[in-house]
Amino acid sequence: MGRGHRKTAGSEMAGDFEVQFIDRGERTARFVVRGVTPAFANGLRRAIVADVPTLSIDSVRIIENSSVMFDEQIALRLGLVPLTTPPDEFEEGDSVTLALDVEGPDTAYSGDLVSNHELVEPADKNIPIIELKYPETADSPQRLELEADAVMGRGREHAKNQGGIAVGYRHLQTVDVVGDQDAFNDGSEESTVLRGVIEESAAEHAVSAGNGTPENGQLVPTETFDNDLAQRYPDKEVDVRDVPESFVFHVESDGSMSIDELVLTATDTLLDRADELEQAVSL
Repeated sequence: MGRGHRKTAGSEMAGDFEVQFIDRGERTARFVVRGVTPAFANGLRRAIVADVPTLSIDSVRIIENSSVMFDEQIALRLGLVPLTTPPDEFEEGDSVTLALDVEGPDTAYSGDLVSNHELVEPADKNIPIIELKYPETADSPQRLELEADAVMGRGREHAKNQGGIAVGYRHLQTVDVVGDQDAFNDGSEESTVLRGVIEESAAEHAVSAGNGTPENGQLVPTETFDNDLAQRYPDKEVDVRDVPESFVFHVESDGSMSIDELVLTATDTLLDRADELEQAVSL
């Protein structure tokens, strides 16, 4: 994810925007988006949560259930198991069948689900579904055998289809050093606490905090200086300002798709809806 181009020429979404990652993991990422309005930033957040279609188990056919748990409870647990959803492989409403057959004494895990599609599987293998026993008074062990249909749906219809499980954003902030603290300052003043990311604009006054030599324009997570500007700029008076049209996003995926796929798919849904609106207004 570097630079993107919005394809709607007649709206505020027209133009270029720039994406810069601060940190990226398998399931979580933090990145800066520049050149967008607050409305677009909020629209992207909502789209990640509500508009990206993912697969989730929608119906369950119980073949045998001799466990202590009702069929409905097992179906509810299965519905909350995230499933890998390859982009552009399915359309909304498409389905995939999964099967599970476990006999006690054993625990049925999400990884025991077997899919009829090679690209679809539980995103987490170790989600416990139920513990099956072999009671001493029983003639046979407890057993759970079932088939389930996973259907493509969107988070706005049901929470089980929310691929983005934690999505937030805030303004990117820049810090200017405006002078030295009063020589008579006894140090009792409150510290300026920031959370998120700052864009370094006075590197010559900054303490490196283990990230190498600070440079102007560098993006610095506030946790590297315990969210306290007094540690980053000791004995300095600072001015904190929002960077225009720049936002820091924190996105966490449930594993159904990667962060890149999740964000890009959400952006595409925004573009498609903007195109639909533009065409409707032009009629």
